[in-house]
Amino acid sequence: MDLAIVVTVVVVALAFDYTNGFHDAANAIATSVSTRALTPRLALTLAAVMNFVGALLGQEVAHTVSDTIAVPNGNHGLVIVLAALLGAITWNLITWYFGLPSSSSHALIGGLGGAALAAGATVHWKTILDKVVIPMVISPVVGFIAAFLVMLLIMWIFRRRNPHKVQRGFRLMQTVSAAALALGHGLQDAQKTMGVIFLSVIAAGYYPRSQENLPLWIVIAAASAISLGTYAGGWRIMRTLGRKIIALDPPRGFSAESVGAAVLYTTAFVYHAPISTTHTITSAIMGAGATRRFSAVRWGVARSIVTAWVLTFPAAGTVAAAVYFVLKVVFRLP
Repeated sequence: MDLAIVVTVVVVALAFDYTNGFHDAANAIATSVSTRALTPRLALTLAAVMNFVGALLGQEVAHTVSDTIAVPNGNHGLVIVLAALLGAITWNLITWYFGLPSSSSHALIGGLGGAALAAGATVHWKTILDKVVIPMVISPVVGFIAAFLVMLLIMWIFRRRNPHKVQRGFRLMQTVSAAALALGHGLQDAQKTMGVIFLSVIAAGYYPRSQENLPLWIVIAAASAISLGTYAGGWRIMRTLGRKIIALDPPRGFSAESVGAAVLYTTAFVYHAPISTTHTITSAIMGAGATRRFSAVRWGVARSIVTAWVLTFPAAGTVAAAVYFVLKVVFRLP
């Protein structure tokens, strides 16, 4: 029974990774597609490749995710992880259906917390506060302000240049900034799935809790799943990010993507925090767009997105808790 549950958890984790890819594909390419810097298919191919590469560049975020809860050994621990994943996937699909760019990362953390609470397992609240909640609040603010300032700097530097040449130049530069953002997405989001799989195989007793390095098969599997999901695309959310918040031009798209990538790299390599790629790029788009004028940003859409952000933790956690009680009966746990 242990092996069957382990295989189920790994498959469901990779399914979550896949949904993460198509749910968040828009993060890396919406601005480039909306400004016509890249065609949709070329943008998705670029994002898929860079997501795979980014997933291979570190393991710090994966360890942070695996440290958010302490699960018991055996079937009970595996069922907790499985319930968390199903809760996160459910919330991902709901927000994807309505075209809301919510955070897959926070859905996963919320799912882990909800399932652990339902099971009476230990939740490391300090880790969640320091590595998840605080970065969740700070990263969008930093993204908004930094993108606003970077765009102001670009406007000042190129104020006397030919507007058509400037637009054409930044359209080419967006290829680089989109690739950088996709790399950051792989660096952040693929590692979260790695952390969950690592947590499950440790609970099953296949690896010691003291092991530091993640097994190579976990890294490659997670990197592949998120890349395939990215290539499948997330067209509903792409329309929200690329058009409904504000009509972007190439310089503003470049500013948003560059700032978003910088925030992702800093939090992954320096703070080891699993922040939301969605939060970061959305706020950066708003910041870059606000340089046109604050009224140019469609704040009504922004409010809907913020609502989805706020609901993600409790919604994913509630679904995960409900799934845990169902699975407890299915697997006849005491």
